[in-house]
Amino acid sequence: MSSVAVLTPESFAEHRSGLGDQETRGGVPEDEAYIPTYLEAFPPLPEKGVPGDKTGEPVGAWSKIRPIKSSVITQVFHVPLEERRYKDNSQFGEGEEAKVCLDIMQKTGAHIELSLAKDQGLSIMVTGKLDSVMKARKEIVARLQTQASATVTIPKEHHRFVIGKNGEKLQELELKTATKINIPRPDDPSNQIKITGTKEGIEKSRHEILLISAEQDKRAVERINLEKVFHPFIAGPYNRLVQEIMQETGARINIPPPSISKDEIFITGEKEPVAQAAIRIRKIYEEKKRKTTTISVEVKKSQHKYIIGPKGNTLQEILDMTGVSVEMPSLESSSETIILRGEPDKLGPALTQVYAKAKSVMVAEVTAPAWLHRFIIGKKGQNIGRITQQLPKVHIEFTDGDEKITLEGPTEEVEIAQNQIQEIIDDLLSRMDYTEITVDQKFHRHLIGKNGTNINRIKEQYKVSVRIPPDNEKSHLVRIEGDPQGVQLAKKELLEMVVRMENERTKDLIIEQRLHRSIIGQKGEKIKEVRDKFPEVIINFPDPASKSDIVQLRGPKNEVEKCSKFLQKIIADLIENSYSVPIPIFKQFHKNIIGKGGANIKKIREETNTKIDLPTENSNSEVIMITGKKANCEAARDRILSIQRELANIKEVDVLIPAKLHNSLIGAKGRMVRSLMEECGGVHIHFPSEGSGSDKVTVRGPVEEVEKARKQLLQLAEEKQMNNCMVELHAKQEYHKFLIGRGGGNIRKVRDRTGARIIFPTADDRDQELITIVGREEAIKQAHKELEILIKNLDDVVEDLMLVEPKYHRHFVARRGQVLREIAEEYGGVTVSFPRTGVQSDRVMLKGAKDCVEAAKRRIQEIIGDLEAQVSLECVIPQRFHRAVMGLKGSKVQQITRDYDVQIKFPERDDSQGPDHHPQENGDLNSDLRDVDHTPRKCDVIVVSGRKEKCEAAREALLALVPVTVDLQVPFDLHRYIIGQKGNGIRKMMEEYEVNIAVPPPDQQSDIIKITGLMCNLERARAGVLERVRELQADQEDRALRGFKLTISVDPKYHPKIIGRKGAVISQIRKDHDVNIQFPDKGDDNQELITITGYERNAQSAKDAIMKIVAGLEEMVSEDVNLDHRVHARIIGGRGKAIRKVMEEFKVDIRFPPPGSDDPNRVTVTGLPDDVDNAVDHLLNQEEEYMMAIVESETMAAYMKPPSRGDVEPRGPAKGFVVRDAPWNAPCNKAPDMSSAEEFPMFGTVVAPRQVSAWGPRKV
Repeated sequence: MSSVAVLTPESFAEHRSGLGDQETRGGVPEDEAYIPTYLEAFPPLPEKGVPGDKTGEPVGAWSKIRPIKSSVITQVFHVPLEERRYKDNSQFGEGEEAKVCLDIMQKTGAHIELSLAKDQGLSIMVTGKLDSVMKARKEIVARLQTQASATVTIPKEHHRFVIGKNGEKLQELELKTATKINIPRPDDPSNQIKITGTKEGIEKSRHEILLISAEQDKRAVERINLEKVFHPFIAGPYNRLVQEIMQETGARINIPPPSISKDEIFITGEKEPVAQAAIRIRKIYEEKKRKTTTISVEVKKSQHKYIIGPKGNTLQEILDMTGVSVEMPSLESSSETIILRGEPDKLGPALTQVYAKAKSVMVAEVTAPAWLHRFIIGKKGQNIGRITQQLPKVHIEFTDGDEKITLEGPTEEVEIAQNQIQEIIDDLLSRMDYTEITVDQKFHRHLIGKNGTNINRIKEQYKVSVRIPPDNEKSHLVRIEGDPQGVQLAKKELLEMVVRMENERTKDLIIEQRLHRSIIGQKGEKIKEVRDKFPEVIINFPDPASKSDIVQLRGPKNEVEKCSKFLQKIIADLIENSYSVPIPIFKQFHKNIIGKGGANIKKIREETNTKIDLPTENSNSEVIMITGKKANCEAARDRILSIQRELANIKEVDVLIPAKLHNSLIGAKGRMVRSLMEECGGVHIHFPSEGSGSDKVTVRGPVEEVEKARKQLLQLAEEKQMNNCMVELHAKQEYHKFLIGRGGGNIRKVRDRTGARIIFPTADDRDQELITIVGREEAIKQAHKELEILIKNLDDVVEDLMLVEPKYHRHFVARRGQVLREIAEEYGGVTVSFPRTGVQSDRVMLKGAKDCVEAAKRRIQEIIGDLEAQVSLECVIPQRFHRAVMGLKGSKVQQITRDYDVQIKFPERDDSQGPDHHPQENGDLNSDLRDVDHTPRKCDVIVVSGRKEKCEAAREALLALVPVTVDLQVPFDLHRYIIGQKGNGIRKMMEEYEVNIAVPPPDQQSDIIKITGLMCNLERARAGVLERVRELQADQEDRALRGFKLTISVDPKYHPKIIGRKGAVISQIRKDHDVNIQFPDKGDDNQELITITGYERNAQSAKDAIMKIVAGLEEMVSEDVNLDHRVHARIIGGRGKAIRKVMEEFKVDIRFPPPGSDDPNRVTVTGLPDDVDNAVDHLLNQEEEYMMAIVESETMAAYMKPPSRGDVEPRGPAKGFVVRDAPWNAPCNKAPDMSSAEEFPMFGTVVAPRQVSAWGPRKV
């Protein structure tokens, strides 16, 4: 008996994917050929469902779409009073029920609201998603409602329907009824089901279970075994027939899909409808088995899918139009035989349709190397886009990694597209090539370079495309495509880069971050020098924000080591040069240390190789900071101190004070020692660094002040060793100057009377009102008391009046009241009010502390006394000297006005030159000016105003500033050396000695040099010039000795060896012997002469060194060796490194033939005989090793060449596709002859009938 199966879209998809074949094979091994049945290979297609059939499958895609429902639902249910588990009388919402609800809400995520009904029952509203609401309801019933239990008895075989698939039915029932249902296990003979829950829930559960059991009592199941090949006829086209049967009978019919090799058809439903459906199915089967026959046809495998159609629709269409079932072999099978099953008179039209569908679409293949595919496609699909736009029905498919390009579409269009693609392939193959190299993935990013610089350069230079796989592919293959020559050159360069990187190593240096900026230098200048010195090493500094000390070096191993040592040397120098020494220098001497135009400080910096930082001009600091090597810093310090000693009567003494007392003498934030330095006229006191253990304290300054400071230091130290105390006192800042007094007189009196030290705050202190008293307890108390009295007196504000003649008012209020501001600052902020301008009054009001007012009055009287005693003296100095007398920005005159408390007025400038204008030279100009008896010009008179004695002193100081000129005899031939290159020599001396030096012009041939400057500077300048003359004369004598010349004759063929690579050998000889060695020029007549210039002794030793080299060269021999030119590049190595290493190892010279040489294999080796023999053996061994690799690579390249089409071996005959139980295998049937005109007649032709027809007996 045959069986029929229904082919649904899902089963057909499964059939195409081969899953069905795997299921049917079961345990059959892969290597054993499985022969499928005809129905398995050609499953029938389903019929369309009948509209309105509720028992069948849903029709159409829209039937699968469920209506959209709200995701949030609300359920309300009631718990009667008698069933409430918690009936406590506590306030509603605060008892156990509320706690239980909170717990359930946290577990399920649903929102629960409780309310109390009038009958004391509990109303519960649960809101949330359906699943959460059902779970929450089950938990509420279980925990808030009293539980009951009941049993229900149903047949054991019905239990599985209550459980449902994977227990889903049971879970749904429990959630729906809020009960717990216990079903006995399969091995338990009991048929009782236990239900636990509320009474209402138990009733609902019991009712549902009994309904399920009753429904199963009414149902019946029937299995019918029918041949699978007849299943399509039972299902009908588009499953319409089986849908009609299900609609008419109400039974459910399940026909296995074609992918499942089962003959059974299941019919389920109520007993009577099942029986009716079974009868209908058997009737159809019997009729089709009796009437149908089969034919077999051969169709190309590639065309089968067009016969099947999308989702098997074409097979269903043929079945619908002709009533013939087309049985197709599986897609996995290689068989090309198709079986048509149906009534004889309908097989012809069905066969015609099969051939029409098979030939409606053509599939062609074009072979092209896989690497060429993207060029065939073109940039952004341009090439292939032109073809598809011209032939839109053609589908072109490129398979990744496959050399075949598949074209599918109408026959004519496919042929056109195939020709066009073949033309593109031929064109690309004629002008393009590719190669692949294996590169470790860790080197890929280095091949690419920063922002793609390396790979883009190679692409541009060689006109190739380089594909480096991304990191996620984990691939090592790098593909190069493009022009054949460019591909080979790019491959060579990439491989060289890889070899270089394989020899690389990474090293981390630990360098303190504070040194990074110094190593890098300004704008990266210093690190650029390091990188230029080691171009193959990559130096990476960490980001400053990371605070890391790790500097990474990467490059060739040897270069990294050299670079590492070089950097460590730089670091050591930086650490050594970072030693710093602070040196206090009196502020007035800073300009002398700097020198004219910075000459002095520049010279000290250059000669000591240190960095010297001076405080800014407006800074109060006197400390000069010297940084560099320790020895250099100390040398610079001594130089600076010597300048200070020369300029002033400076003394330096050491005071021995126990180190344990140093901190207490310095005081908090240096307050104590600063107070002492200010009190002693600004001496500098230097304590040794903390932890040094030294007791030596250095005091530097004017002689008298140093001695004073030394005594006070010793006194303080003695006090500190005794019971020393400290008290703090507050006073307004404006009172401090008055408390200190003019020149420190007030505070000195207090200290002398009490013996205590009083320290006032500096400008840097935070608390500007804090006064510190240090000393013994009794002294502190007394000083504190006196200061308090003074402060209290200052707090008592009084007003006073004094008379000042109006003619003196202008002096006090001039320059915006500068004199009044000075009085206010000095005397505790006292206010002095003069009458307004235009008011004729001599009344002056003073307001402030009583003592301050009195002191201010005394000061005003002193100023008036000075004004009354004021005189004006004339100082005659020629106008041409006024600029020198005034100094830079008037600094010299300003210093005189401060020192002598006078006013100095210079005349207006007169540019006209009178007849009495005669320069004063070569003498004491000051005496001439003092004794002048002729009437001076108005423009030469400087007026000095002040007290008479002070004016006279100021006039002497002005006259001392007038420059004097002296003559100095210096041999004329030395003048140009004194001037120096571009005047640097003479300019340096003028800046150093602060004078002007005039050298006569060359045409005068004079030996007289004129020096003009201050008398105090002239002697130093004169001595300096004479010293320079002595140096130049010594240089002349030395130059004559160095001019000795010596010539030697050396064969020109040895000259390159004497010079050495890049002049290394000759440079070393010149350096060792301090000589100049000159080789003959190319055009010289005598090419053998070498000239040596220098000291006679040195020239002779240099000659000996050259002759020694020549003697060694004469012993050398040259030997030619034939090395295959293909290995030359490998022997030489990247940038000649390999061959240099060989030459250094064997101490020989190796020369390779230039390009285009007659004998490209000849290599010349020069050196000592033994060294040459060893080097030749080494080169021959290298040649043998490299040639093996070259031969092997060439052999592999020959194998890798793509074979021509004529070389392709013909394929064997295609295996036929065999099926079991095929219709043509029946005893009375045979496959028709496709070539027979009788069996397949042409339309419109008459064919004589045969006695026996392949279509079976004719029916009337």
